[in-house]
Amino acid sequence: MVNKNFVRPIDQLIEEHITTIKRIKALRSTINQIARIIISAYQHGKKILVCGNGGSAADAQHLAAELLGRFEKNRPPLPCLALTTNTSLLTAIANDFSFADVFRQQVQAWGKEGDVLIVISTSGNSANILQAAKIARKQKMTVVGFTGKTGGRLSSLADVCLKIPSRITARIQEGHLLAIHILSRLVEEYFFG
Repeated sequence: MVNKNFVRPIDQLIEEHITTIKRIKALRSTINQIARIIISAYQHGKKILVCGNGGSAADAQHLAAELLGRFEKNRPPLPCLALTTNTSLLTAIANDFSFADVFRQQVQAWGKEGDVLIVISTSGNSANILQAAKIARKQKMTVVGFTGKTGGRLSSLADVCLKIPSRITARIQEGHLLAIHILSRLVEEYFFG
């Protein structure tokens, strides 16, 4: 039997979460700008591509599921492609080129002028994320970054960068998830009431 009481660290983690989430209110103009970018892309018949590594890959897939599938309403799908799901493709590119190219190759193939690339990286410094952002800019796509407090190198490559005000990876990811849910609701309500 475990003889340790975890209430104190649980309380501490909950307080860290609450503090970070409260600070996100100051980012509402950035979230508003991202919502407008996504909505405008859809109005012009464009698509959203999204990618990330590890937990951020899960967040990328979550956003794609909310937009392509549904968030709160049964409605037609909105085109959103997570670049994190095809393991054969990811491993082939990583093996034949490098892991830094796994998203760049896909953005180069799928991304078109006017499309939006959403890149999710808690550090903002992942090589494969930076390569994806660079090729997206070259292809005249709009680049939206989801990062942590500093934004890393991604902040200079993104047209808009949502910097969650924390240096703790878990808190940054929790902030990203809140932003994903806010954006999903705003986009869904805009198009489907």
